[in-house]
Amino acid sequence: MKIIILAAGYATRLYPLTLTQPKPLLPVAGKPMIDYVLDNLAPIGGIDRIYVVTNAKFADHFQKWATDYHAHKAQLNFTIVNDRSTDDSNKLGAIGDICYVLKTQNVTDDIIVVAGDNLFSDKLPDFGRFCREKNAPVLAVYDVGDLEQIKKYNAITLDGDGRITFFEEKPKNPASTLTGIALYYYPKSTLPLIEQYVAEGNNPDQPGRLIQWLYPRVPVYTWRVPGLWYDIGSKETLEEANRIFAKR
Repeated sequence: MKIIILAAGYATRLYPLTLTQPKPLLPVAGKPMIDYVLDNLAPIGGIDRIYVVTNAKFADHFQKWATDYHAHKAQLNFTIVNDRSTDDSNKLGAIGDICYVLKTQNVTDDIIVVAGDNLFSDKLPDFGRFCREKNAPVLAVYDVGDLEQIKKYNAITLDGDGRITFFEEKPKNPASTLTGIALYYYPKSTLPLIEQYVAEGNNPDQPGRLIQWLYPRVPVYTWRVPGLWYDIGSKETLEEANRIFAKR
């Protein structure tokens, strides 16, 4: 199994903090955001390569981080993939970056795709077990507890088996507080569909759009994230995350 970490954004809403440092490497309670991603995904086991896809501006930053992480924490194998973008005007978009990694790195294995700025409080080995059991696309979900918050994310409806029956990005009138987050599993059988999505000229940004396109075509299941999950989009939410995670 491979992991693709999405880290090619420019996080302009966090300027000036992200002018010289990529968002996933900003510290929260004393460690980079991306550490929370890997510290909690590493217990899944069976992961033989981690691809961090980033841009030309920050590729060296992530290479240094990966070397340090490998030396001091889990002995994971990293490849930093530079998508060659230089700013928001020529970025590939999250789904474009997934496709770029699949093609340039010749990936033909099951993949976990995760945003590098996800903050998880709990270990996630059960996510790996669930994904292997289903052997179908899986979207991690979280209850944000607020319908107004959902409008920033996506709205989903599930059947009795936890399979997605409806998915809408940035809904105007959400009926549930459950949302899909940027943690996905795609078995190798679905990789050609990712390439098809991009080849057809669909929007290559916002990784949830791939789920929206995919669920009417193949079964897509959901898995509830335990503990805390936090999304940082502003300096205010970064400060709040620092307070919350410092207590843990």
